[in-house]
This record gives sequence, structure tokens and C-alpha cells, in this order.
Amino acid sequence: MKLLLDKCIDRRLAREFVGQNIKTVRQMGWAGTKNGKLLALAEKEFDVFITVDRNLSFEQNLPSFNIAVVVLKAHSNRLADLKPLVPQILEILPNLVKGQAVIVSE
Repeated sequence: MKLLLDKCIDRRLAREFVGQNIKTVRQMGWAGTKNGKLLALAEKEFDVFITVDRNLSFEQNLPSFNIAVVVLKAHSNRLADLKPLVPQILEILPNLVKGQAVIVSE
């Protein structure tokens, strides 16, 4: 499964996804890209987009995109706050549905 980490997430979080094919928005050269265009680019190469943007599902018509979205809800977007969410993310990966968002929280 190919995962994409949003630009607001510390790139070091990618190290926690052992065995997964994961890239960051910055690695892809998409750092300045707005959400709609970003999802359109991401759906061509990735299965899952991981973000901390809680408004994404309200601002974008997710069913029109061929990518699943995981929204991380933690105390902050600091690495120390997001790392504990990784086991939950890995657990739900096989059940994610493209065009839908799932919230993973503390």
C-alpha cells in the first residue's frame, strides 16, 4: 500500500510505518499545492493520504477522489503526539475505503 504524509506532518513520522511504502508531500515536490489539486495528484500514485487537516473532508468532495484519507486527531501535530497513533493507522489500513475519510485519535 502506498501512503502519502501531508506537509503539516513531521517527515520523521514516516519511519514509524515499517514495511509500508510511504512518501511525504515535500518528497513528491507538492509542498505548495492546495488540497483539491493535491488529492488529484496523490490519487494517481497513492492509496492513502494521511493528514492533520480536520477540515479536509468538509472542504473537498472526497468521494470524487480515488484515495482514502486518514485524519490524525492529536493534541498537536508534533511528532511526539502523532507517533502513538501509528499502530491504529496500521491496523485500519486494510479496511480503508477510497473516497472516504477516517479519523484516528488519541
